[in-house]
Amino acid sequence: MNSAEVVKLIHADGWRLVRISGSHHHFRHALKAGLVTIPHPKRDLPPGTLNSILKQAGLK
Repeated sequence: MNSAEVVKLIHADGWRLVRISGSHHHFRHALKAGLVTIPHPKRDLPPGTLNSILKQAGLK
């Protein structure tokens, strides 16, 4: 899964972009705690990175 697909997935779950720091996009949710950081643009995310992002977003 590439970073654009992950951004669409968490955006659909209610996460909103709060800042961009270099090649990393940072997202916050109104109801869920924490900050999710996604390296973007990146063609394919390594499986460990993808799993970590999904866990932080509460999607896994």
